[in-house]
Amino acid sequence: MKQKIKGNGRIIIDPKIMVGKPVIKGTRIPVYIVLNLLGEGYSFKEIIEGYPDLTKQDILAAVKFAAQFTNFEEVSA
Repeated sequence: MKQKIKGNGRIIIDPKIMVGKPVIKGTRIPVYIVLNLLGEGYSFKEIIEGYPDLTKQDILAAVKFAAQFTNFEEVSA
């Protein structure tokens, strides 16, 4: 069964913006960029310094959005 992934108010998916990649609302900053920076060990402060249009709430929304992809039930084969 497919689970529909949707934005959460701060994250939007619009085919006219970044070819439909999830982005932070009001920017062209894709969620994957924020997640990659966190994965590389950047702090929220460092990310916001590099992307001043972002807020701490935007970064948290990106993480929450990504968490939807891992919130599936496991099914044994």
